[in-house]
Amino acid sequence: MTPFKLLPSFKDYLWGGTRLRDEFRKDSALTPLAESWELSCHPDGESRVADGPFAGLAFSEYLEKSGPASLGKNCEKFTKFPIMIKLIDAKEPLSIQVHPTEEYARRTGTDSKTEMWVVLDAEPGAKLIYGFKQPLTQEEFSTRICENTLLEAVNEEPVRPGDVFFIEAGTLHAIGGGILLAEIQQNSNITYRVYDYGRLGPDGRPRALHTEEAIAVTVLAPPTRPAGPQGDPEDRGGWRETLLAGCPYFTVRRIETQSAYPDSPAGDSFRAILAVTDGLAICSEGQRLPLQKGETAFVPANAAAYTVEGKGTFLLTTV
Repeated sequence: MTPFKLLPSFKDYLWGGTRLRDEFRKDSALTPLAESWELSCHPDGESRVADGPFAGLAFSEYLEKSGPASLGKNCEKFTKFPIMIKLIDAKEPLSIQVHPTEEYARRTGTDSKTEMWVVLDAEPGAKLIYGFKQPLTQEEFSTRICENTLLEAVNEEPVRPGDVFFIEAGTLHAIGGGILLAEIQQNSNITYRVYDYGRLGPDGRPRALHTEEAIAVTVLAPPTRPAGPQGDPEDRGGWRETLLAGCPYFTVRRIETQSAYPDSPAGDSFRAILAVTDGLAICSEGQRLPLQKGETAFVPANAAAYTVEGKGTFLLTTV
């Protein structure tokens, strides 16, 4: 098994912009172009295999044909592929929202969703919403939703390129306008929207809110996990490595190479490599797979040792 690139699925949500096409060379005519689902086997938008012996297959078809060995021993605890990876261009702010917790998901037969954000670029003054300023009761939360005063209670965080936010399931959050980021998340597409700035959807009507569900799952307190990477940068010689976030569903590291980054999956977990800059290539078994800025590659867990060569930055996701 050798590494291969993925072709993303695209979304034209109303808050999106054009930067994924203009700056990341995403091949989509959608306007706006809000999201690029880089690594996904979710039925709402699958990525496809771009090259190699499985070229043209939907990612879920590849997983079925390649078998569990391509995912690795660390994925055996999951009943489905555990993660999704997206690029998100928020020209306008997203709705204020929350995702189901594990407990709520088990009780209702839905999917939980923990995620993390890596800010790739941000306009001056850009902010995002991350939890609350202070604890609320469910009654206070419900009242603020009904009276449109929720913005007075949320915690706003200014953002700069390189910032990292870990959004545990149940955390109220929203990406602000003028932010371009990478999102690594559980394999789920369930969102409970509680505030949407009075915007109208494509049908000319206000977009639906999910107040009852949000009240049931939202952690009504300031976030307990501070913004920023979980670890400090570590100089490894030919590269620098920073642990951005680790949780039972995924581990994400930022790798900044000066020459080459060597790795061997050894059967434990697949590798997902998202290029943040140009100038990188994955080399394995005599093959060279160039990666341009914004492209994503999948390295099976049963692949041979490989190196990421070149001078640049990428996000490495494993389980």
